[in-house]
Amino acid sequence: MQVIRTRESLQRLSDQCRAQGKLIALVPTMGALHAGHLSLVAEGHQRADEVWVSLFLNPTQFSDAKDLDAYPSTEEQDLELCRRAGAHVVWMPTREEVYPPGAQTWVEVRELSKPLCGSSRAGHFLGVSTVVSKLFLAAKPHYAIFGEKDFQQLAIIKRMVQDMGFDLEVIGAPTIREPDGLALSSRNVNLGPIARREALCIARALDRANDMASTGSASYDAVLDTVRAELNTTTLGQIDYVELCDPVTLESVSGDLSGPTLLAIAMYFQSENTDVAAPQVRLIDNRVLLR
Repeated sequence: MQVIRTRESLQRLSDQCRAQGKLIALVPTMGALHAGHLSLVAEGHQRADEVWVSLFLNPTQFSDAKDLDAYPSTEEQDLELCRRAGAHVVWMPTREEVYPPGAQTWVEVRELSKPLCGSSRAGHFLGVSTVVSKLFLAAKPHYAIFGEKDFQQLAIIKRMVQDMGFDLEVIGAPTIREPDGLALSSRNVNLGPIARREALCIARALDRANDMASTGSASYDAVLDTVRAELNTTTLGQIDYVELCDPVTLESVSGDLSGPTLLAIAMYFQSENTDVAAPQVRLIDNRVLLR
């Protein structure tokens, strides 16, 4: 496994692999790897000859410095996990390598960035689309693999690739969960025992909504009321948003459930861990109903 630090070196290696007819799959991450990330690496092995992982904690997608400071950093463990998963290359650039001094160029996917997480995290997706475009230009992969847990991010990146004409295919991989249903997230380590237990309300709410949708007679309002009631059973949790929307446009929908509909949830949980810089842990999850 090669660890590469500079964009120039990564581009040169990509050119060599392409000249040899090798397919490259890129798994972009911000580090703090877990089994969900490793499932993306496994997906890459199914599709490509070379699987590359980027480890870069992107500062431009954090509007709150405390949130950035609270994001876990496990560099040595991440490298070992990549090695065990069979990654061929790990790209670990510095901030200056990704954002040169005086950098002033941004990539914006305007409409898809507005709803859901975009409504409460100003500038977040501007940072995401910009850094991902930089990763694509550095690695020049044939495939880029992202988890469906970050559904809005996946939709934005697919739109960006289509609009900008990147010569690659974006793959969405299923959400990986703990045995009790909690979606794997690098932020889960910042939950205390009570918040960790209460966070299961999200998985329960998704299951209840899915059961309602499967009957074929549920309305959007009824599903939302049921989901909110389940989420409000917590003592440490606070709803950021609960939305039913079109899974392609992310526009809100209403009426009766009649086709694929994205149920997206975001919640804040009070952190019980006094060592964590941010006082709240934000979790997101989703389910496409009637898929």
